[in-house]
Parts: sequence; C-alpha cells; structure tokens
Amino acid sequence: MKFNDICERLKVLLTEKRYIHSVNVANCAKEMAKLYGADEEKAYIAGMVHDCAKYFNKEKRDYYVDKYHIEMDDMEKRSGALAHSVIGAYVTKYIFEIDDEEILGAVRYHTTGNVNMSLMEKIIYLADVIEVGRDYPGVDELRELVYSGKLDEALLKSFDNTISLMIKKGNTIHPRSVAARNFIIEEMQKK
Repeated sequence: MKFNDICERLKVLLTEKRYIHSVNVANCAKEMAKLYGADEEKAYIAGMVHDCAKYFNKEKRDYYVDKYHIEMDDMEKRSGALAHSVIGAYVTKYIFEIDDEEILGAVRYHTTGNVNMSLMEKIIYLADVIEVGRDYPGVDELRELVYSGKLDEALLKSFDNTISLMIKKGNTIHPRSVAARNFIIEEMQKK
C-alpha cells in the first residue's frame, strides 16, 4: 500500500486529534532516528501507524484476533489500551502491507516496551510519549534526555513514570513493562 493510501486509511481509523498525534509521533521519531542513526523513513512510517488499532471496539478487536490468530496474554485480552498495539502490528502487516520487522516490532511494543528493545522500538516508544503535543509533568525532562543522547536513561525514566502512575491509579502493570525496565537497569549497570 502506498504511503498516501496509508495516511488516508488512518484518517478513517483515527479521530482527528489522534491522527495529529500520529503525525507528531512520526515527526519526532524521524528526528530521533536521525540523532541515533536509525532509518528515518522507517521511523516516520512506524510513528504514523503505531496507533492504527487504537479505536477498535471489542467486536473489531475480536474480529482481527480471530482473523489473524493473534495471541495475547490475559492482560492484553482484557484491555483495549494494551491490545491496540498487539493488534496494530497485524493491521500494519496485513492491511497496510508493511512487512518490515523493525516497524512491526515498534508498533507491537510501543505501549508496554519489551526486554532488549531494538533501537526502532525505543524510538517509537519514546516518540509516543514526548511528541510536541504531549504536555504532562516530566515530559520536558524526558525530551531533554532524548535530545541530549541519553536514550536509555529516557527510556528508564519513562518506564518509571508510567509504572508510578499505574500504581497511583491502582491499576495493574503489565509484566513486560517491569521486565523491560529491569533489563534497561541491568544493561546500564554493565556500562
């Protein structure tokens, strides 16, 4: 599918506000890719499509899970917020016809993170939380870390922020996020 066609399809799948967010994530991801030596075009595409399944209702999520035999853990099955990234990777592959593993992994893990994240996965995870439209306590600190070359420190801080927020709200925390955080700490201690 051509990029313009993907954008037109996204305009149907997303709200106007979410589409603007996706453009912002794409632009941020492209900047980060340039800074960290990743493929700028792939980063831009991944940023655009990362939330493609964000507004699927349960019926539509179930449809794609059945159609593509998507395996999800119990937390992902119960939460649209968690499921959208998993299902989004399949929508990216089969609907948008993007068969690039870096892009698919970045879409798949942009919500929870993952152990031993690729550079592209880190870029999309962070671009999602620091894009220009984001405004919350701590976002400027994350931006400073990212743009000063401290990608892993920014990733760790973002995990800490998210986990702290989930605890304050009394929500469950996906084990993948905890494992990703622990992995980053262990890797930083090795350096």
